[in-house]
Amino acid sequence: MECFGRYMTRFGIVAIATLILLSAAALPVQAQEEVEEESNVIIDVVLPVSLAFIMFSLGIGLTLDDFSLIFREPKAFGVGMANQMVVLPLMGFAVATLAGLEGELAVGLIILACCPGGVTSNIITKLAKGDTALSISYTAVVSVVTVISLPIIVGLSMDHFMGGASADFEVLGLGLQMFVLTALPVAIGMGVRSYRSDWADAMESGVSRAAAALFVIIVLAAIASEWDTLMDNIGTLGPAVVGLNVIMLTIGYQSAKMLSLEPVRATTVAIESGIQNASVGITVGGLIMAPAAGETLSTLSLPSGVYGVLMYIVTLPFVWWIAQRNAISSSQGEE
Repeated sequence: MECFGRYMTRFGIVAIATLILLSAAALPVQAQEEVEEESNVIIDVVLPVSLAFIMFSLGIGLTLDDFSLIFREPKAFGVGMANQMVVLPLMGFAVATLAGLEGELAVGLIILACCPGGVTSNIITKLAKGDTALSISYTAVVSVVTVISLPIIVGLSMDHFMGGASADFEVLGLGLQMFVLTALPVAIGMGVRSYRSDWADAMESGVSRAAAALFVIIVLAAIASEWDTLMDNIGTLGPAVVGLNVIMLTIGYQSAKMLSLEPVRATTVAIESGIQNASVGITVGGLIMAPAAGETLSTLSLPSGVYGVLMYIVTLPFVWWIAQRNAISSSQGEE
């Protein structure tokens, strides 16, 4: 079994190395036709496969019991779901409008607002000493629900911000793609955990490390490939993604406190409300709209790429602050 675990770790390293090479090949240093061909590889192959692998890494650590928290903690689960599925998209619309974002950048922010937290929110919850089991339950359910909600909300946002550009946008088609790239890999991972827990235990560590590295590479590649567009819009796009992050962390924490949830659960609700999976947003943006000629990624993906970097400016201080509060509350409870 140790040999199998080493094999999976090596597999993760090979996957990362492959993505690095493909991402580097996508830099606009060759002729336009070659760049367009490379862009298609990134959009059509690298990003979807990477996202599926990341979602599989989430599923490999899940069991059906993780979903039972829906019934054991209905208040904590309900407020978190309401924040993620209703409040967050509405705040996305509000922030995009107030920040003066237009067209693809505005829709890209809405795409980000519709994404689940994913592995990122689970890790941050653990660092903040929140309720990790509750965080995993949120992620599992939202990853399935967004297969339906994301295409619908994005279609409405395209009508609003892009003047009816969603005429060629197929809600059902995107929903099916989302299912194949997110819900299905999670289900496969859970299946491995359920039927061969020894395999799951052996591969989980290597797969998780590979998924974390893929997430970082996807975000950095998105920023590097669209650097000029980023610099042209950083004055509005930067404050918009940071503002959305701050607003939702605040709403999440305060809504949980209003319902008298314990600090550890309030922490989890805040993080799940305010942290989105940037890799999902980057991939979905490319699925909806192909990059412009000579570009590597769709402009719809740019807000998620910027968010994937800037969110840590807000999140890391929040994690430190909330971890200190939770530690104090825990020590006072023991006394």
